[in-house]
Amino acid sequence: MTLRIGLIGASRIATTAIIAPAAGRSDVQVTAVAARDPERARAYAATHGVPHVAADYASLIARDDVDLVYVGLPPAGHAAWTIAALEAGKPVLCEKPFARDAAEAQAMVEAAGRTGQVLIEAFHYRFHAVMDRALALVRSGALGALQRAHAVFQVPIPKDIDDLRWRADQAGGALMDLGCYPLHILRTLIGAEPEVLSAQGVFDNGVDAAMSASLAFPGGVEAQISCSMIPDAPGAVAVLEGSEGRLEIINFIAPQIGCRMTATIRGETQVLPTDGPTTYEAQLDHVLDVLAGRAAQITGGADAIANMAAIDAIYRAAGRP
Repeated sequence: MTLRIGLIGASRIATTAIIAPAAGRSDVQVTAVAARDPERARAYAATHGVPHVAADYASLIARDDVDLVYVGLPPAGHAAWTIAALEAGKPVLCEKPFARDAAEAQAMVEAAGRTGQVLIEAFHYRFHAVMDRALALVRSGALGALQRAHAVFQVPIPKDIDDLRWRADQAGGALMDLGCYPLHILRTLIGAEPEVLSAQGVFDNGVDAAMSASLAFPGGVEAQISCSMIPDAPGAVAVLEGSEGRLEIINFIAPQIGCRMTATIRGETQVLPTDGPTTYEAQLDHVLDVLAGRAAQITGGADAIANMAAIDAIYRAAGRP
């Protein structure tokens, strides 16, 4: 059986997250796309070989040849169109960050429960084998009692008022676009929810160009996250330290373009394998497995609500309006 995917939003991320991994499969087909500007949608479809263009988002959701809706809009549009798709009887893969805030995330998850449809958050890094191996190491107890952790994701993003990441009305900002990742990986690896102790942001054009926060996890684990759209150089690193050892993952976001994961246990350092399919291929595999009943989903639901709640708390601590 072929999974037919409809794209809400003629977005750059959809080409990487959906179109590219689907192209190499016989069991997945991107059948339709919709955008706010129909002409843009037609150009996008022609460029990427999408056979159909829907007149608008509602029309795409209603199509009989769409089995799964991918919501690749700016965060400001996630809740409304995710809920609309769910209520139309379609499962949804929604891009990160899940929503504008925890209240929207809660409404989205409730809609999934009410309709009995699958709703997965597209945290693509989470589905890679690197995360499976990191989780297995932490859960084995090899690091001992966790004590400290930190994670960072920073990417220079030129300031452009047409770029959703620099627009407050589209729920842009460094924490939403980038910081959601270091927050999510620490929550995932530590396996608990943090208290936000403090946060500091650099604000520009109504959004946070950079953000850092100090967190406290249960059991006395001290943690820091940081993100920036204005760094000197890109970077993505996650580190966990315990009483017996240390885990470091360099480029946990996209291991397929280069990653180094090391575990130092009682003074002995081991380089751990980082091979596997791309994060987006692994994400699509997971979606298919969940829809077929072969796997339980590992993003979305309570996890998505909790990540947005922590983001909300960081913004409050940083004094963002």
